[in-house]
Amino acid sequence: MARILVAEDEDNIRAFVARALALRGHHVTEAADGGLAAEVLADNGGEFDLLLSDIRMPVMDGIALALDTAVQYPGLKILLMTGFADQQERAHGLEALIHDVIPKPFTLDTLLDKVDEALSGRPAEIVPLAVSGLN
Repeated sequence: MARILVAEDEDNIRAFVARALALRGHHVTEAADGGLAAEVLADNGGEFDLLLSDIRMPVMDGIALALDTAVQYPGLKILLMTGFADQQERAHGLEALIHDVIPKPFTLDTLLDKVDEALSGRPAEIVPLAVSGLN
């Protein structure tokens, strides 16, 4: 299966996402913020199939991480997640660099579908963002 780097500062969300992807057979590496994710990417020469990142994180946010990743590793697919409408708006215009933005809260089925979609190269099905207090 795929090698996936999950960058998420919320421990519970990161653990949920990593466990779900691992149970699906993927090899998952976790990072608690964008800066650590950038280090993991550099240490591994970008040898991942997918970067799944929260947008709103300390040190380096998901937008900065996506921009840096797209330059350093142009073949790496990028999928972002957020619970904030303003953060999703920040991702608008990055369609050439990212596959999609998953709105939080999301269901396990939505997460797995979006990951499968990104890995297979299927076009994103845009889902409207529900206003949420999660990041």
